[in-house]
Amino acid sequence: MTAAPNLSLPRSTQAEQWYSIQTRYRFERKVTAQLQSKGLQTFLPLLEEFHRWSDRRQPIYIPLFSGYTFAHFDLSAGVRIELLHTEGVIGVISVRGVATPIPAKQIDDLQRLLSQKVPCALHAFLKIGQRVRIRGGCLDGLEGILEQRAEKNLVIAIESIQRAVAITIEGYELELI
Repeated sequence: MTAAPNLSLPRSTQAEQWYSIQTRYRFERKVTAQLQSKGLQTFLPLLEEFHRWSDRRQPIYIPLFSGYTFAHFDLSAGVRIELLHTEGVIGVISVRGVATPIPAKQIDDLQRLLSQKVPCALHAFLKIGQRVRIRGGCLDGLEGILEQRAEKNLVIAIESIQRAVAITIEGYELELI
């Protein structure tokens, strides 16, 4: 008879990868701590913000990605079931039911960026081909389709006459429409 695997202390294997874990609202720290207590390597990226009260100024650490934490584990080891039974966990981020691993380089880069305390902020996740609007500057409010060739362009299309104009938009802040 073989013993059941100890899910609270997974062994390190080559099959381990980083995954995004979706959490309940404001449960990022609690989920991260619980996963660590189960023996998983975790990463919760936190941004330092300074809040000011009448008598003091104090740093506050808030999750960079609200509602998400990251864990390094092997899906085939049965850890996923244990993970899903963790209080506050909604699920592992998946595409068509298959958990989507995150390249270790992206996690390493994010850890390095945050450890150096480089000022950063969330940014809209824009893809080429999406409709966007320029925010700020002399072109504020201009809408079009994001395109990239040698540089980023905004294409303004006049559909009724099937003609378009492209402008270079390097340096402008964009938002998704």
